[in-house]
Amino acid sequence: MPVKRKSRGRSKGGKGRSDVVQCSICGEFVPRDKAKKVTRRVSVVDPQLARELRQKGAYIAAPLETKYYCVSCAVHHGIVKVRSKEERKLRRRPRRR
Repeated sequence: MPVKRKSRGRSKGGKGRSDVVQCSICGEFVPRDKAKKVTRRVSVVDPQLARELRQKGAYIAAPLETKYYCVSCAVHHGIVKVRSKEERKLRRRPRRR
C-alpha cells in the first residue's frame, strides 16, 4: 500500500502503541502523537480590569489551556495549513502565535 508520509503522520518512532486523546471540537479519539496540540494562556480576569490591576502592581496569573485537535478539525479551523507536496518536505519550525 502506498504511503503518503514517511512517518505516516505520527511522531511515535518505533515505540509501539501510544495513548489516545479526545479532539476538543468533534470528540474523536486520536493517538496523542498524531493529534495537533495547542497551548494558550487564558486570562481569567476581564482585560480592562486586568489593566487597572497591573497599574496598581498586582500579579495576574494566566493559566495554560491545552487542547488537542484531530487533523481534520485542525485543517478546517486553520490551526494547520494545507501544504503542497514540496512544502511538506521542508523542515521548518512552526511560527509562534
